[in-house]
Amino acid sequence: MNKTGKCAGKLALVTGGSRGLGRWICIELARQGAFVAVNYANSEIDAEETVRLIAGEGGTARAFRADITDEDEVERLVEDVRQTFGRTVDVLVNNATGPQPMLPIEEETWATYSAQLQFFVKAPLLLVKAVLPGMKAKTAGSIVNIGSEVVQLGNERFSSYVTAKSAMIGMTRSWANELGPQGIRVNLVAPGWIPVERHAGADTGGYQSTVPLKHMGEPYDIAAAVSFLASDEAKFITGQCLSVNGGKTNGI
Repeated sequence: MNKTGKCAGKLALVTGGSRGLGRWICIELARQGAFVAVNYANSEIDAEETVRLIAGEGGTARAFRADITDEDEVERLVEDVRQTFGRTVDVLVNNATGPQPMLPIEEETWATYSAQLQFFVKAPLLLVKAVLPGMKAKTAGSIVNIGSEVVQLGNERFSSYVTAKSAMIGMTRSWANELGPQGIRVNLVAPGWIPVERHAGADTGGYQSTVPLKHMGEPYDIAAAVSFLASDEAKFITGQCLSVNGGKTNGI
């Protein structure tokens, strides 16, 4: 563990940390000295691989299975993390996601909208409520929500996902105002399209041509932004939405 990293000694809980952006967020937080609780829903093998990668660099991490849309499981998750590490959570990263169907309006239903809201509104609410007692007791904490540039782009045939990600911005700003007096900061990172495992073989040329920097981002770009906002280097930053997409959008 990097005892001098900008997140040294903090305990971070990352949802959806078994693969994709979540895995890289876990790894970077560990590189910066945090103890990492890697939440996963289905693949224990993938979650343990994240733990192995962190351990291989001298960091400390443990994997925790939980359905973050279920209130009882969220409460159990946070308690298991506390008992395992012997302390309460300092950093919460709301990263987990589910299926992201692209549908025309005629095929959208309240069920498809509700499914997205379960991950991007309900789950963050349950998790924040579960970690708040510990953060309030320490009068310190950092919550980082993972949003998306789609809120500004308004991608067609994607309205359920765009709507739910939009709601995260309102939550971020409201929570920041409410929790600021307790020393708890709340921010949002809005990635552009960052290819990960599930995008293997995808043609990135069309998207890349619209990025001012003219190259695709990497998972580390998102992880670095998250670790900064989680750290004390960002101690005077709250209620902000940081776009990490090579300049494709200009903030939210």
